[in-house]
Amino acid sequence: MRKLSMALLAGVALVGCGPQTENDEIVSNLVEAGFPADDIQIVEDAVYVGRDAHVTLETSREMLRTDKATAEQYRTTNLVGTSVTKICIVPTSQFNSYSTLSAGLDLAIDNYNSQGLQFTMVRGSAADCSATISARTTSGTGGSAGFPKGGKPYGTINIGVGLQSYSIDVSEHVITHELGHCIGFRHSDYYDRSISCGGSASNEGASNVGAIHIPGTPTTATRGGSIMNSCFSSSESGEWSSSDRTALSYLY
Repeated sequence: MRKLSMALLAGVALVGCGPQTENDEIVSNLVEAGFPADDIQIVEDAVYVGRDAHVTLETSREMLRTDKATAEQYRTTNLVGTSVTKICIVPTSQFNSYSTLSAGLDLAIDNYNSQGLQFTMVRGSAADCSATISARTTSGTGGSAGFPKGGKPYGTINIGVGLQSYSIDVSEHVITHELGHCIGFRHSDYYDRSISCGGSASNEGASNVGAIHIPGTPTTATRGGSIMNSCFSSSESGEWSSSDRTALSYLY
């Protein structure tokens, strides 16, 4: 079974001083939050953890807050607030031009709406959107997204156009996964990416604020056991596992 790489992003727009000064603080905040220093990289003036997790200044500061509830499969401290009741997913025209990605987006939205959460997701913009997420394309067969900031979901998912060569279910899986990051989910196997990705053990880093276990869900991951695993296969169904549903219900 061919293994496909999965990516996550966690961040918001950079503000304030020059990138180098901001990046120094971001790195410092991440280390304080419990991420291993050797798992933090700076690429093109952006800071990444877990090999592909983009973290910006405000998000790194939010990870250090101690006034949030500490309960979660695994999540960050950053979650979507109760004021968000309708999340509009707006695909670009390029995204819509890929039929498999476009169909996968519809199924991913249905995945969330089927769970009776505090918010609904809809495709396209609307006047009553509480928050908006742009669905964009990128190269490859993985995806990237980010963690919430200020009670709002991360505003962008990037989905690899290489998924056009795979089933709609695989696109559904990848898009559902990236939207999961947007609302605050960490990888289910963050502590050992080899569980879903193969190869040697690799820990993205954890702390009591950076990777919080969700009550009622397993503390250990299994291959194929969650949409939020780091990597996925070419035979994914795109559907929630029982632990995924428990995590969603607990948080939202």
